[in-house]
Amino acid sequence: MWAVVSALIEGLVLGGLARLLIPGKQDVPVWLTMVLGMIGAMIGNGVAHLFGVADTSGIDWWRHLFQLGAAIVVIATVAPLWADRAKR
Repeated sequence: MWAVVSALIEGLVLGGLARLLIPGKQDVPVWLTMVLGMIGAMIGNGVAHLFGVADTSGIDWWRHLFQLGAAIVVIATVAPLWADRAKR
């Protein structure tokens, strides 16, 4: 149960940070921001594993940066698609 709650919180935080760092307005609801942030976290974890920096002693800064970068790419890709869908 805790894994689900922490995944939701992490997705919300990463999605929110990604939306703050992307220029312009993203017309996506909060629930979609959270889901896209979770997807970015999973992609970032995979990239961190590929580079061998997923598990380090202390805070995994590189893993978190990869997660944030992936969340930015995912939200920047999906937000215009969501806005086009909403206009129809």
